[in-house]
Amino acid sequence: MGLQEEIDAIEEEIANTPYNKSTEAHIGRLKAKLAEKKDKLERQQAAGSGGGGGYAVEKHGDATVALVGFPSVGKSTLLNALTNAESETGAYEFTTLNVHPGMLQYKGANIQLMDVPGLIEGAAGGRGGGREVLSVVRTADLVLFLLDVFEVDQYERLSEELYKNKVRLDTEKPRISVTKSHKGGIKVTTADGVDLDENTIKEVLREYGYVNADVTLRQNLDIDQLVDALMDNRVYMPSRVAVNKVDLINPDYKAEVDAELQEMGIDPEDAIFISAEKEKGLDVLKEEIFQSLGLIRIYMDKPGRGVDYEEPLILTEGENTVDDALAKLGGSFDDRFRFARVTGPSAKHDEQQVGRDHELEDEDVLRIVAQR
Repeated sequence: MGLQEEIDAIEEEIANTPYNKSTEAHIGRLKAKLAEKKDKLERQQAAGSGGGGGYAVEKHGDATVALVGFPSVGKSTLLNALTNAESETGAYEFTTLNVHPGMLQYKGANIQLMDVPGLIEGAAGGRGGGREVLSVVRTADLVLFLLDVFEVDQYERLSEELYKNKVRLDTEKPRISVTKSHKGGIKVTTADGVDLDENTIKEVLREYGYVNADVTLRQNLDIDQLVDALMDNRVYMPSRVAVNKVDLINPDYKAEVDAELQEMGIDPEDAIFISAEKEKGLDVLKEEIFQSLGLIRIYMDKPGRGVDYEEPLILTEGENTVDDALAKLGGSFDDRFRFARVTGPSAKHDEQQVGRDHELEDEDVLRIVAQR
């Protein structure tokens, strides 16, 4: 039996096994085995196609956004409207044959947008060059779904393809630690509120070769999240949804679109309604991209030149300490650093003296005091 047949058989067994406490451990083992076999098949297919390296798109700027959508939804038109890119467009499928990057300049940040070839169902399995497309998406900092206002159900198919390619959207990496030990079997410690049975957790770990280990679950997980954590090759990133071509609908149809979005778990208030062709709603879209990326503007107070409000230093939430600023500034600042002075939202008072671990906030003014 080949790998694909084994995968099909496992998927069928999972589908036919009712989920309850008595079957939970068995389903856990099956899902762990399924994930490993899918990874093995993917590696084999990549090797058979000459490596399957995907598109080589060099990342530039402060952050990268992948425009994800079905063919002819308007990604190229949107990219051209937002950036300095020139992506050929046409009203037919598969019009975008290569990845087209462009640079969105907004609030002093340089945000690289990548118009990837239109995804189709089966992309994660390699159909239509989809695996190469998805390899680009995995390197981005934000996924921007672009949906046709007349086909918003495209979202479900697109998000499913990304999930199959190990992209986990709008969720954090599961908080679990596993430390191998020399004896004692598998010891499980769980936080309050964890529903998974201890035996299920042990059985899943055994599928990954653990015999002696200390495992701690710090949050409630389902079996799929446990498998994700143990595979350790998943990508976690935020996403936003933009609905295009709103200039083509009448006001009454908007209520129907909102209802469809709600059915897919998308709050219509969180969706950004735009017309790339007419350049409507793009200011709102730019702001939402900026906020979703968690970008932070730091205005540098340069000796003898004053505060530079035109070209801020761009940091991101979670990497926003003075030490992070020094790393991004480069040069000799790191070696020569004495202390910094901060004025702005993160400071207790103007010109507050701070050290490397001080966390900066958006629109802080930062002055580095360095040794001569």
